[in-house]
Amino acid sequence: MQDVQGIRIGKRTFITSALIILSLMIISGIMTRLIPSGSYERFHINGMVTINPDSFQYVDKVIFPVYRWFTAPFEVLFSENAPVIIVLILLITFIGGGYEILNRIGVFREIITKIVNRYGSKRYLLIAAVSIVFMFFGSFLGMFEEIVALIPIVVILSYTMGWDALLGLGLSLLSTCFGFAVAVSNPYTVGIAQKLAGLPVFSGISFRIIVFIVLYTILYIFLVTYAKKLDRNQALSSVFEEDRENRELYNINKNSGSLNVGGDSLTPLETAGIKKATTWFLGCVGAILIVIAMSTIVEGFSDFSMPAIALIYLAAGIGAGFRGGLTGREVLSSFGKGIAGIAPGIILILMAMSVNYIITRGGVMDTIIYRASGLISDEAPIVSSYIIYGLVLAVNFFIGSASAKAMLLIPIITPLADLIGLTRQTMVLAFCFGDGFSNVLYPTNPVLLIALGLTTVSYIKWFKWIIFLQLFVLLITAVFLAIAVMIGFGPF
Repeated sequence: MQDVQGIRIGKRTFITSALIILSLMIISGIMTRLIPSGSYERFHINGMVTINPDSFQYVDKVIFPVYRWFTAPFEVLFSENAPVIIVLILLITFIGGGYEILNRIGVFREIITKIVNRYGSKRYLLIAAVSIVFMFFGSFLGMFEEIVALIPIVVILSYTMGWDALLGLGLSLLSTCFGFAVAVSNPYTVGIAQKLAGLPVFSGISFRIIVFIVLYTILYIFLVTYAKKLDRNQALSSVFEEDRENRELYNINKNSGSLNVGGDSLTPLETAGIKKATTWFLGCVGAILIVIAMSTIVEGFSDFSMPAIALIYLAAGIGAGFRGGLTGREVLSSFGKGIAGIAPGIILILMAMSVNYIITRGGVMDTIIYRASGLISDEAPIVSSYIIYGLVLAVNFFIGSASAKAMLLIPIITPLADLIGLTRQTMVLAFCFGDGFSNVLYPTNPVLLIALGLTTVSYIKWFKWIIFLQLFVLLITAVFLAIAVMIGFGPF
């Protein structure tokens, strides 16, 4: 069987990303010196930490030593966020190793060939279908981290259609993020936020479905416009040089419509092994989707969804390796090669998570929230909805978890919203917008770094590709917030 290229984080990509995050770590450290320290009282509700909104007080200045700005990536492994970080590291490790095995056998070639043979002539319909599926995952099921395991498949599909890694990420990661932000029934944003705000669970769903349709249309136009540009000339791709090897590896034979991976012919025994391995892998993908569904249905199961998905992907790679005819040594060798290729991503994750660690250990996170929330009570409802939007955008830079932000912010801004006549439903809508869209913009989001690490795309190229879309979406969502204020979006 052919030894094909697996996931590799390029040297230039790693250095660029590392320098960006290092700069953010230093800026965070400087903020701990310039901003007064303060804190809210915290208590537990159903196992989650929330705050007393009337308890803020300034405290003696917390001195976070400069040397700890640089040791923070190691210290986070022993912080309260350590379980989440370890799970993310295991996930990226298992995906890297499993991907190498699956790619070596030809599982992705088998899957993508069937998709291309069926939908290759309906290129833009394929974009519509894939993007809405991933938007559904984010908007209705609240999935984000969990879709990382599916990104390599979609990126390879993009290559086979003559597109690039950027479009593959757009179909998967970006689509999921858009869905997460519009949050029709997302349990981690709208679900928790409405519960904390005292609203009926998932109330206001009809308005959010309208937002979903509009944002899906915008995303589809963006993706199809880019795909058509690549169809005219592949050299117009922003990652044309970076994708050169993968573009040659996963190409469609224009005459037969079949997918060619390196041009090697397969023996009947190898073909049978690929089919067995593919069947095994698809079964594991089904198991991943079941885990995703259960995490939204079974209370408390979401805490175990990421470790479960990581283990399933590990089983997918190793099981497919043996069913595909590899020896134990070949499976181990491929798995190790995959881990080596993705390992630099672990460093980036630790650095990204340290930004939040520096701010919180420096005692200034609560002060930032307190001062920003104070602006809300002095403004008109529309302006206040924008301030809430901006506040959540700012906090999302440091705290990626939607549920953690909800537990921190909603108790503070709910009484302020009541005071100025802003409906709680509009407040929750502003929270969801602020929490969701920037997840694929900030380099402090570990899921974004993992996703980019699974492809040839650097953070700089990704940022340039989506920034104008993000600004346009900011404008559109601001219009929706204004409409929500004017109609008294409720029930209250």
